[in-house]
Amino acid sequence: VQLQASGGGVVQAGGSLRLSCAASERTVSRYGKGWFRQAPGKEREFVAAISGSGRTIYYAEFAKGRFTISRDVAKTTVYLQMNNLKPEDTAVYYCGAVSDPTSIQTTLRGYDYWGQGTLVTVSS
Repeated sequence: VQLQASGGGVVQAGGSLRLSCAASERTVSRYGKGWFRQAPGKEREFVAAISGSGRTIYYAEFAKGRFTISRDVAKTTVYLQMNNLKPEDTAVYYCGAVSDPTSIQTTLRGYDYWGQGTLVTVSS
């Protein structure tokens, strides 16, 4: 399974970006998916996750009210809509997939597959 993240870029504070993560196989449609980020000099941290069924969604506290995770009808692409971006949101954003369709994961070790990351830079 390969995951391809895209949509990063440079945006001013208060702006918006939508990240996409496309999977290479349709079997991923049943997988839970999530987004993490890693800022320079910091550990990778959880951002948002959606279960395989789509019925359960988790957000990190900093993401609540500003970020929205969603997926396409085919369930092979997961999105992260980020609004009201702040300079502290600057990071490389990674998408991941969990092969257990009943599971939703908020920790790194819970993920079976990772995309390559896309850089988001928020200027003040």
